[in-house]
Amino acid sequence: MYRIAYLLLSSFLLVCCNQSGKEKIALPYYNEPTFTPIFVTKKSEVDRKITHKIDNFSLLNQDSVLINQKTVEGKIHIANFIFTSCGSICPTMTKNLKIVSDNLSTDKSIVFLSYSVTPWIDKPHILKRYKKQNEIENQSWYFLTGNKADIYKLARQSYFAEEDIGFSKDSTEFLHTEHFVLVDKTKRIRGIYNGTLTLEMQQLIEDIKILKTEQ
Repeated sequence: MYRIAYLLLSSFLLVCCNQSGKEKIALPYYNEPTFTPIFVTKKSEVDRKITHKIDNFSLLNQDSVLINQKTVEGKIHIANFIFTSCGSICPTMTKNLKIVSDNLSTDKSIVFLSYSVTPWIDKPHILKRYKKQNEIENQSWYFLTGNKADIYKLARQSYFAEEDIGFSKDSTEFLHTEHFVLVDKTKRIRGIYNGTLTLEMQQLIEDIKILKTEQ
């Protein structure tokens, strides 16, 4: 479903909003777990039409440092959900997100958040080892752990991590998703990507660049 949105988006990005060519159609917003794209042409309409934002959070990173909403305030961030003992999609997701991270590693206005979905196992020292094993040097990429209920609620109700099943799935059920979620400086969702597909990483990089041009 969200792939259809990207096809529509690709067409919209070719269109200029005025004759000067200085403005382009922005990325869509996502207000619901169905990920139905909402295009807003005027900044003045955003607060009225786009009510959903990523909720506040407070978790420990791989260095046992507290990371919260202040860390992403005024910054673009990309979120995903992994666990270090995963033998299926997580290694691929981490490898692919590293492509994006390496491409933007010098840009301090972009933050990467990888939330552990097995926080009772993935203590900070485990996450620190995982980051080192994956040769991740970006200081703005945080691997997060904490209370399971807090992480799962944030994943499903803030990031819509499991798409349209986000609100209906029992909170005790294991969370496992391949999605990367792109969030803008105002903590609104602006894109969703299949983290197992290397080809989608270039789209994510391009979309981040578009967000950086927004005032």
